Order: sequence, then C-alpha cells, then structure tokens
Amino acid sequence: MTLPLEARLTGALLGAAVGDALGGPVEGYAPEQIMERHGGRVRGIVGPWHGDGWSTARPIAPYHKGDGHVTDDTLMTHALVRVYATVRDHLDAYAIAEHLVPDLIGTPRWIPELEAEALPLQRIFLAEKWLVARLHYGHVDPREAGSGNIVNCGAAMYMAPVGLVNAGNPAAAYAEALDIAGAHQSSYGREAAGVFAAAVAAACVPGAGPGSVVDTCLALAKDGTRSAIEAVAEAATAYRDFEPALRPLRDAVAPFDTVGPDYRSPSLVARRPSRLHAIEELPIALGMLLIGDGDYRRTVLGSVNYGRDCDSIATMSGAIAGALHGEEPIPAEWAKTVAEASRLDLHAPARELAEVAREVFARDTERRRAHEAAFSELMGAAR
Repeated sequence: MTLPLEARLTGALLGAAVGDALGGPVEGYAPEQIMERHGGRVRGIVGPWHGDGWSTARPIAPYHKGDGHVTDDTLMTHALVRVYATVRDHLDAYAIAEHLVPDLIGTPRWIPELEAEALPLQRIFLAEKWLVARLHYGHVDPREAGSGNIVNCGAAMYMAPVGLVNAGNPAAAYAEALDIAGAHQSSYGREAAGVFAAAVAAACVPGAGPGSVVDTCLALAKDGTRSAIEAVAEAATAYRDFEPALRPLRDAVAPFDTVGPDYRSPSLVARRPSRLHAIEELPIALGMLLIGDGDYRRTVLGSVNYGRDCDSIATMSGAIAGALHGEEPIPAEWAKTVAEASRLDLHAPARELAEVAREVFARDTERRRAHEAAFSELMGAAR
C-alpha cells in the first residue's frame, strides 16, 4: 500500500528529530568509547555523557545533550519548515536571508539543551552563526554568503524539508537545496545539502527502497561526494548488521573525510573546500540505511553507535527511513520521550509542511501548464 504524503512527511520529520536526540549524547566519540561509557551499544535514549556534570564538562558546548533533548539539527530543520510556512512556495538563498536569519535572531524559543527560552542563535553552532554574521551584519549576496565558512554538514543536516516539499522529484529537491545552501555553505558541504534533499525526495517515490534512494544520490552527486557515497555503499553491501560494519564504513569514508581520525582534534586541512572530499555524515547515513534495509530502528541505531558526528548522521538516516515507511516503525516510546523532554510538538511541523507541499505542487502544475502552452505555441509558429 502506498503511503500518503502526510504519512511520509510525518515519518521523515519525526524520524529526523528522534534520531537527532538519540545521537546527541554520544556525539564526538568513537564506537569503542561509546561502548565503554554505556556498557555496550546504545539501544535507546540515554543520559548525558558526563552525567550531572554536563553543564561544565565542556565549557565551549555547555549543552544538555541526552535524556531525549533534540539538538541544533532539529532546531534548524523546524526553522526551515517555518520559512516554507511563510513563503508557501519554493525557496532560494534570498528566502534564507529574508526569513530564516530573522527567525534565528528575533524570536525566543524553548531550547531543550539550554533548558531555557532563548534565541536559536544562542544555541546553534559557529558554522550556523555564520548565516547571521554574513547575511544580517555583512549584507553579503545570499547566493554567495556560504563561501568562506567551514565546510561541514551544517547546511545538509536541516535540508529534509526541501526534499519533502519536492517529494517524488529528487532532481528538483537537489537544485532547490543547492540554491538555499549557497547562503550557508560552499563546496562539498553545499553539495551534500543538495544530495540529502534529493535522498529524502527519492524516499517518497512510491515503491522506493534503500537501493533506489542510493542510486538516485549517485546519479545526482558530484565529485568527492559521489565517490564517497559509492565507496561507503559498496562496503555496506557486505553487512546486514551495523556492529561488524562500524570499522569498514569508517575505513571506506576516511579517504574523503578531511576531519581525520580524532573527531575532536581535526586535521589542519579539515573542513576546507575541495572537489575531492566529502562530508562524512551523508555517506555514512546512506550506508546505515542499506545495512538496516530501511528499517528505522536498525538504521538509526547503527548511525548513533557509529559515533563522531552521529546526531547529524542519525538525523539524516532517520529522515530517509521515515520518508520510506512513515511514522509507524519509529518506536513510540522514543518519540514520546523526545517530544516531552524537548517540549516540542513533533507532529505540528509535518502538518504545516504537508499543506505547503500541496500548495507548491498546485503552483508547479500551473507553471508547467503555462510553459507547455507557451512552448506549444512557439513550436506551432515555427511551422
């Protein structure tokens, strides 16, 4: 039975938020460290890495990660949904400058990791603060504002809504996300944003599966991003469980990753523009999707236990698995805990975005018919 649009949007946005919350408390650590800290693999929602000392353990990031709290991945995803709800049409880099940036700096919201109401700007990472510095203060052309920022997964991590508005049309999702991400990222960070949006759109195609999603990504991806996805996907085909695949997947993506083996001590060439490299998060998310055969629990738990930037990996893989199968496979106890702990209605953004997606499709249909009529007239005049 084909899942309706609303079910896929709910699955994708809910799946992304739950994956984000599961991955947050173990972000930045290696699989071996995660196993030692938790006495085995993470199998659900866990508490902060440093327990009650979470607020002072890492002064640069005094965030309450764990206990079901979503991170900036979800905050940015929901912010982009709000932009779509305002514009109610396709977005471009100018929409980011005109709507997303004011949202980040002008409207206090409940920030789960801060356990307080604050501006989203006060939580987002430095690579996302770049949006405010360049667009609000620097008045840079939005299409070029991403140039000079560190190249990471910052733009890709919140691009699921672009794929959902373009559900079933991966090429359109890819193009729209590339435009939007130009305000935030350049090089392979921008490319990953386009490919992730395309993956979510491809997962909404009736009859889609992990293999068809990855094939779509490979058809659209360029340069190092394509090579990294290909290498990780090839490695993933040998496994049906994430446990033995953790090291092989890391080995497969390592030649394309600039951060290096120690995630918290990046190499000197980390996160610089390159046509030969890729972010680590998207290829690994797709690899876990293949290993888990699209099953939400297996896919997301594999992403979480991979470690490193695992909240973003689980956000991406959770969104794709959710778009494939809807909300039902997402463990209800996880979703309930995350919603309550984060004080968020995790279903409301999907309802809003579904309305927008239908309106955009209607506009696209009108625009396509007008184009067809004009082109037909032009061909007739040529005769």
